Amino acid sequence: MECTVSWTGPPASTGTTTTSGSAMSFLATTGSGHTLVMDGAPDATKPENGGANLAPRPMETVLAGTGGCTAYDVVLILKRGRHDVRGCTVRLTSERAGTDPKVFTKIHMHFVVTGRGIAASAVERAIAMSRDKYCSATIMLGKTADITTSFELVES
Repeated sequence: MECTVSWTGPPASTGTTTTSGSAMSFLATTGSGHTLVMDGAPDATKPENGGANLAPRPMETVLAGTGGCTAYDVVLILKRGRHDVRGCTVRLTSERAGTDPKVFTKIHMHFVVTGRGIAASAVERAIAMSRDKYCSATIMLGKTADITTSFELVES
């Protein structure tokens, strides 16, 4: 797996944030050929060091990637178990350390799984398998963060 991340540079001629760009915007190109824009948070005291809130922040993309990784696992595990899964949403909330490096210290994942005739025990098992065995992102972040989960099962 590979990825190239490039600073897009300051907006033309000013070197500071403008309505058309950001002083701290980055473009990631993945090994599979996809692109993702990231931007920093605005900095009122030093605008030249901040972003313009035009795209997700890098740590938001880490959290989003973790959600995607675990949701993928949960759906796949349920499908392989021949469960009639029709939807899966995971809402992640997190806390970060107050000082650098501002690692995640707590992450809570709340899953809403929609389907027909799925036993709660199957959903609970799929989430546990993802968290403990399959989701690389969750397992990696679990080295610094207390990761908790909950779920709702919606019959459809």
